[in-house]
Amino acid sequence: MNNAIKDKVVVITGASSGIGEATAKLLIENGAKVVLGARREGRLKELVKKLGDNSAYAVTDVRNAKEIEMLVQVAKEKFGKVDVLFANAGIMPASNMSELKTAEWNDMVDINIKGVLNSLAAILPEFKTHKAGQVITTSSIAGLKIFPGNSVYTGTKHAVRAIMEGFRMESAMEGTNIRTTTLSPGAIDTELLEIISTPEVKSEMEQFYKVAITPDAVAKTVLFAISQPESVAITEMTILPSKQA
Repeated sequence: MNNAIKDKVVVITGASSGIGEATAKLLIENGAKVVLGARREGRLKELVKKLGDNSAYAVTDVRNAKEIEMLVQVAKEKFGKVDVLFANAGIMPASNMSELKTAEWNDMVDINIKGVLNSLAAILPEFKTHKAGQVITTSSIAGLKIFPGNSVYTGTKHAVRAIMEGFRMESAMEGTNIRTTTLSPGAIDTELLEIISTPEVKSEMEQFYKVAITPDAVAKTVLFAISQPESVAITEMTILPSKQA
């Protein structure tokens, strides 16, 4: 049990698998309460059943601002407050630009960028009112480097880092006491590769992910960031397999 996060209420998007699921489990083990958002209700129901009374869920597509607002409302109705938002939802249907997979481009922009913006818009009124709160987002090592075959995804993750750093600075200047953390995972064993439709690019990504580590590694960084005193913000963390070049 981690007393620093006991009874904190954490809202997590992209919570039905991977990093979101692992984080929910670890936070519950350490005394937090979690409210899970994702599109797959069956997975959410199963997860909440395992996690117990300190968890709840709402079916949430981060492209829909109203659904994220409802997710926050569920947290307030069930547990009375929100302390942390973990904007974790994201997709990576990698392809070369020349393939013109514009529908996939738009999906990445809508989920990876607009999903973060919608999440911020849903939680900021609550955090500003109480002059407290923490926003954690999942960017990527692709938010720090450029990867051919993944240009649009890379662009979305650079955008997340830029948005979060600008938001951090504004929050400090406005005195709202909202802490921010941007996570930049490398090869993590999640479902990201499953929706890549270009065989050559998928093969290259599978080679890259051969050294992948489990989502628990990222979950532990979330726990660490939340555990810090209110006066301390862990603004950025890069989480890589030790064998990843």
